Amino acid sequence: MTHSEQHRPEIVVGLVATPPDHPARVAARLTAELAGRLSERVNADVRWTVREGWGEVAPRRDGGVAALLDDLAQRRTDDRWDIAICLTDLPLHTERVPLVAQTSARRRVAMVSLPALGLGQLRAARAAVPDLVSRLLTDASDQRVPPAGWAPAELASRVAAIHRVVGEADAGELRYVASRLTGRVRLLTGMVKANRPGRALLGLSKLLVGAFGTAAFALTTNTIWQMGDGLGGLRLAVIMLLGLTALVAWLIVAHDLWEKPDRETPAELARLFNLGTILTLTLATAVSYLVLFAGTVLAAALLIDTSVLEQTLQRPVGFTDYLTLAWITSSLATVGGAIGSGLENEDTVRAAAYGYHPEPGGWRDEKDV
Repeated sequence: MTHSEQHRPEIVVGLVATPPDHPARVAARLTAELAGRLSERVNADVRWTVREGWGEVAPRRDGGVAALLDDLAQRRTDDRWDIAICLTDLPLHTERVPLVAQTSARRRVAMVSLPALGLGQLRAARAAVPDLVSRLLTDASDQRVPPAGWAPAELASRVAAIHRVVGEADAGELRYVASRLTGRVRLLTGMVKANRPGRALLGLSKLLVGAFGTAAFALTTNTIWQMGDGLGGLRLAVIMLLGLTALVAWLIVAHDLWEKPDRETPAELARLFNLGTILTLTLATAVSYLVLFAGTVLAAALLIDTSVLEQTLQRPVGFTDYLTLAWITSSLATVGGAIGSGLENEDTVRAAAYGYHPEPGGWRDEKDV
């Protein structure tokens, strides 16, 4: 450290992730670059130090943002941080609209709800966190950083998820909220991203193998060939949708993924959790279906000779007939694969539930944020 750096004031910013799952991966990526961004965006004459942590700040499933900020303030005091920012994957609301962020100059803390930022959560957090730090230091009249001289609406213009600001700037209690319609759509897509549907897809590997085995067996039955030829596109689409719906419903029921309201989980939060779970499983099963369909098309082309299929259907056949055959076979095999889902590891399937968080570990090497 040079002589000039020793005489620069130091400000310690703590980044807390709660729970230690998806937010921890975002915090790990942000920590590595936040000091430089604070120097560029807030004040280059300050020696910025960024600390990363998780735990001790419990996710408040009851929607109590004030209690969450109190916990964060206690963590800031215990660790002797100047400012603390909490990243959470809880879908929070205020005034019946999604809450994106909230600052408290009295506590010198702020929180950011990652799902409310939509799909580009890391990019939006990179833009929001430095401004939140600047806002807190300005509202707290910290002499080490001169007044920022910017209006609260600047953060709203920098981060697309923020629609407006609620609260008194002089009091330092500001809430950054999203719009009622677009904000809810962005919140749901952000919840699906935070829930990592790719993890759910990998967790359903036994189901996919079982469904493909069922499909391979069904391809040897010429009755399936005739059924596919006799059904129109609308009926095949209905069968496919029914199969996927049955699979998602079976996964939720068999593995107890449905969130029930209680004293810790309000009805609105439980509905959001359940919707996030349904969307995650729907996306994972849809991708599984596409993989199954592609594999079934390939298997049908290899196993069923064109002349044999023409003899059964009593007409010339083309590639579209193989697609139709794979379509009905995959739909029926999906229902059969639901039985195989009962053989999946409980933890891998339960990871698709939005309100479920496994023990921390293994997230530091993840790049999917």
